[in-house]
Amino acid sequence: MSIEVKKKDNESINNLLRRFRQKVESTRHLITVKSGQFYTKKPNKRAQKESALKRKQSRDKREYLKKIGQIEDEPRGYQYKK
Repeated sequence: MSIEVKKKDNESINNLLRRFRQKVESTRHLITVKSGQFYTKKPNKRAQKESALKRKQSRDKREYLKKIGQIEDEPRGYQYKK
């Protein structure tokens, strides 16, 4: 889990730090460390069932609206603006 960056010949400290930050971001270690920073309590079974029911209802409603043509089918993921 350790990340090493060795200094190259004639490399400034700023460039070394920049390479280290890029490597940390690319390995996503910081995200995993921050996610474990605080304890989050798991929802109880009733809350899990309620949230699953809400997700299913919203999914069904969206499919119905697509079927009758009130909304268009949107692709998933981030879309670049042209």
